[in-house]
Amino acid sequence: MTTNVKLAVVYYSSTGFSAEIAKEVAAAGEKAGAEVRLRKVAELAPESAIASNKAWAAHTAASSEIPVARPEDVEWADAVVFGTPTRFGNVSSQLKQFIDTLGGLWAAGKLADKVYSGFVTTGTAHGGQESTLLALYNSVQHFGGILVSPGYTDPVKFVDGNPYGTSHVDGQGANPVGEDTRNSAHHQAERLVRIAAAVKAGLQA
Repeated sequence: MTTNVKLAVVYYSSTGFSAEIAKEVAAAGEKAGAEVRLRKVAELAPESAIASNKAWAAHTAASSEIPVARPEDVEWADAVVFGTPTRFGNVSSQLKQFIDTLGGLWAAGKLADKVYSGFVTTGTAHGGQESTLLALYNSVQHFGGILVSPGYTDPVKFVDGNPYGTSHVDGQGANPVGEDTRNSAHHQAERLVRIAAAVKAGLQA
């Protein structure tokens, strides 16, 4: 049932934590039977800002081979996962800029009836995790998309405590992505692929 689902994982990451979760989501989506595109959004920050932060510069170099997201990747997909670090309780400007380029697809009705979900990273506990995901999901409502958050649909969600999506506290770079976050990402991806398959089958019936 899941082999025909096309999943796009579109994310922004400065120092690598969101990128690591994106890879977990992509791998779990593939394991669930989806065809997956892993895409980073374009960087907007000046090179001087990137160079001033060793972790940011290192991640930029390490992720150079990841393709940059295009609107065509979202059009192609049946299901889309957006990932972002929080910026003052909101979506990062890099991911928001990419979403803003989807206006043509929105006007043509090509963002509707897809399944969407999201994940987030923050530097501090809480730190705007839920508000960032809720802000992200505002765009999904405008798309006419079908929002599939993980909710409390698996015991792993009672561990991370965030029903809106996978979230991680990086502790200003001190906390690596652990098993609890990975388990949450796997569950979110598997659920998304399963629901997307059902939606696609229903629309094709």
